[in-house]
Amino acid sequence: MILGVVLAGGLSTRFGSDKALAEVEGHSLLSLAVDSLSGWCDHVVVVGRATAPAPTLPDWPRAGMGPLGGLAAALRLAQDEGYESVLSCGVDSVGLPEDLLSRLAPAPACLAAQPVIGLWPASSARALEELLHGPEPHSMYRFAEIIGARRVEMETNPANVNTPADLERLSPPPR
Repeated sequence: MILGVVLAGGLSTRFGSDKALAEVEGHSLLSLAVDSLSGWCDHVVVVGRATAPAPTLPDWPRAGMGPLGGLAAALRLAQDEGYESVLSCGVDSVGLPEDLLSRLAPAPACLAAQPVIGLWPASSARALEELLHGPEPHSMYRFAEIIGARRVEMETNPANVNTPADLERLSPPPR
């Protein structure tokens, strides 16, 4: 079983407002991310927000730890609930390829250009907890390295919306 997690606890500082609620063709980035993961996962949660179109969890061990805090919360839930793995994406990951799961399987693996998009074994929760409590840099790349995750190259990477200009590039031109 696969647990999907949308990592949505960022501050959106480069975007200037809550980018999870920004819309593309009438759909919020948050709902697009939840819908994308729903196609591959048995259950989807959103980490780092109080309200969402899916069940929510707080970051672990606390807010402000970046995407690793969200992933840690999801991996802990996955272990507790008997999921084999967690498929993660950021709230701003738009245009995930239809074959994403087959590209990432077997876990652990992540996209080379966007390691927040990855397939992580639930059993890696302890390694992530140790990283978050230790002196090493708290980065997705470091976590991927620690657990031996493959870095999957893509011909075209999913969009990563960090600024209003990034969002504009996703929206169709006015008619």
